[in-house]
Amino acid sequence: MAPLVLDSPHSGHDFPADFDAIVSEAELRESEDCYVDELYAAAGELGVPLLAASFPRTYLDPNRHAGDIDLELIEGAWPWEYRPSGKSRIGKSLIWRTLEDGRPIYARKLRPETVRGRIERFHAPYHQKLKEQLDATFRRFGKVYHINCHSMRAVAGKQSDDGQGALRADFVLGDRDGTTCEARFTEFVRETLAGMGYSVKVNDPYKGVELVRAYSDPKNGRHSLQIEINKRLYLEEGSLRKSIGFGRLQKNLGDLLTALTRELSD
Repeated sequence: MAPLVLDSPHSGHDFPADFDAIVSEAELRESEDCYVDELYAAAGELGVPLLAASFPRTYLDPNRHAGDIDLELIEGAWPWEYRPSGKSRIGKSLIWRTLEDGRPIYARKLRPETVRGRIERFHAPYHQKLKEQLDATFRRFGKVYHINCHSMRAVAGKQSDDGQGALRADFVLGDRDGTTCEARFTEFVRETLAGMGYSVKVNDPYKGVELVRAYSDPKNGRHSLQIEINKRLYLEEGSLRKSIGFGRLQKNLGDLLTALTRELSD
């Protein structure tokens, strides 16, 4: 056992009956972090908790604050907490308004009560469960290291901060410029992955969002690190099918977790 907790907030694809989107499920899954929870399957064998969302991020994104509301999507006034992140500019706040290519997901605006219901049924339980796992690990070890697991497109799209057409590294680690995780842990992950032959960048172009911000406090032993995996390593281009590289990547991530549990146990 080690003071390590993982979560995969974007690998779910159980579509709620009340989604009411005007685009297909296949189109809604284009932004899914496909199979990321499976890639870290070794967590279970090592006794490391791994929380994975079952619902799609396009329905509700747990990697956003509950108050990160896109007012352009809301019918009338929003009566609850409002904490915008700026993601509404591209339609990617708590409830997604558009697909990656800018097309609308809904034919009409959503009632505030509808959005509030999604928060209570999906966002709040996910955050509560993650917090419980982090707190339990912290109580046991006096410290906790949280890895927030994601995957990314091989090439940046038109709404990406790194500019359309930019080629991504194999892995991008995000610690919000050193504010959510001790540098030693980030460097250990970077060095381990680089030693496996992968190209690794830190905070470029992804620094981490709400889930690493909300539960990190490095000065008091709570560390959070986001890991983005390039989809070209394990998916067939233009599909949701696993490629021949899936097995190798899964094994290497298992080796990474094994190395982390040993390092943190020491």
